[in-house]
Amino acid sequence: MSQQETAAPALSAKKKVRQEIGKKLAGALAEYKQELGEKKLATRVKEVSKLISRDLLKINKKKQRSKTKKATAKKTVKTAVKK
Repeated sequence: MSQQETAAPALSAKKKVRQEIGKKLAGALAEYKQELGEKKLATRVKEVSKLISRDLLKINKKKQRSKTKKATAKKTVKTAVKK
């Protein structure tokens, strides 16, 4: 088997963002681990990271859509001016 077959499949952008947010939150809230318990804190961090990553991806998609709309609008204006 080649090395490519044995390696884990690449994570999607959504999962990478979620994991990064989770690591940052867990690090920032590490002092509360003893109060809440490790399992409960991990569960809450996971929930929050899902919510934040979902919102971030929605915002990015909206920005991309608006950029493409602006680009197509500019093209149509240029073609209309040339005629």
